[in-house]
Amino acid sequence: MLGITDIWTYVLGTVAIVLLPGPNSLFVLATAARLGVRAGYRAAAGVFLGDSVLMVLSAAGVASLLNAYPPLFLAIKYAGAAYLGYVGLTMVRSAWRRRSAVAAPPSEPVTPRPFRRSLVISLLNPKAILFFVSFFIQFVEPGYPHPAVSFLVLGLIVQVCSVLYLTLLIFTGTRLASQFRRRQRLAKTATTAIGALFVTFSLKLATA
Repeated sequence: MLGITDIWTYVLGTVAIVLLPGPNSLFVLATAARLGVRAGYRAAAGVFLGDSVLMVLSAAGVASLLNAYPPLFLAIKYAGAAYLGYVGLTMVRSAWRRRSAVAAPPSEPVTPRPFRRSLVISLLNPKAILFFVSFFIQFVEPGYPHPAVSFLVLGLIVQVCSVLYLTLLIFTGTRLASQFRRRQRLAKTATTAIGALFVTFSLKLATA
């Protein structure tokens, strides 16, 4: 159908990968919990744009380039690991430097620019890169005369799954925010834990 081979296998695989915990979803959840629904959707928009860029690059043949030059992928991987570590340490530092870990102004170091920060995280996320390089492109029929249509359909499936999942996380995050406002110690602990998870992501990516 539309040059796509085994579309239901692709859908199931995409859902499973989207549901796996990762820096993109964790950042959106943390942003919504701290700054509300609007900021959460700004962070989600960065993820959507980052994934779209990766999909276009994969369709354009960058996947072959990364396979042909492994050092290039390693460079991206280490850059992503370094950025995730920076985000995590910033969150931990902010949690311990401020008395209130919630109800902070938009210029707070934790999420000064949710859209921009989530975009960078998405573009440098090895999990997303590997998905689009090794999984996404495998479901396009080689002889189909209009591969752009196939990639568009596959991309829409990814984005629909992502929108539904991130929307769930955003509204979950805002519910958590009400608890954090009443319990500042809980807010500090939660922010520190999320920052530590980002640092863990960074170390795992750097050593994988």
